[in-house]
Amino acid sequence: MSDVPTDGEARALAALEASGLRFRITRHGPVRSLEEAAAARRLAPDQVIKTLVVRRGPDDFLFVLVPGGRQISWPKLRELLGVSRLSMPDAEVAREVTGYERGTITPFGSLRAWPVIADARVPGRAVSIGAGAHGVAATVDGSRMVLALGATVADVTDPE
Repeated sequence: MSDVPTDGEARALAALEASGLRFRITRHGPVRSLEEAAAARRLAPDQVIKTLVVRRGPDDFLFVLVPGGRQISWPKLRELLGVSRLSMPDAEVAREVTGYERGTITPFGSLRAWPVIADARVPGRAVSIGAGAHGVAATVDGSRMVLALGATVADVTDPE
């Protein structure tokens, strides 16, 4: 794997630096499962955070931070946001609105600063979040990360 940052990785790393968070970057080769990603990052699977892009309406998106082994609970998320309809954009739209392709999406360095919802299981421990390129992740303190992102913390997931 190359040590030369991609554009997405450079944006994510610059945003992490600017956030004031202390973080550790892990670079690893391709992984095929949550368990492989967790092992490569030397963390438990539930410490690996997926960043999902959710559409509220036309040109209205948000990030949802979901711990490994969990999935968005659409009824909980709709209730939290006070909306009756949410959807996941396709991969191309997600790339257009964040600047990242699926599997590399992170709120750090996104083309637009969309609101962030963090599941209630994110704070209170070390977590690993994508850093803008495949096989690149930042391990951060989950509590400090949600503060840095101005995230709303709520129970918005269910077990997979």
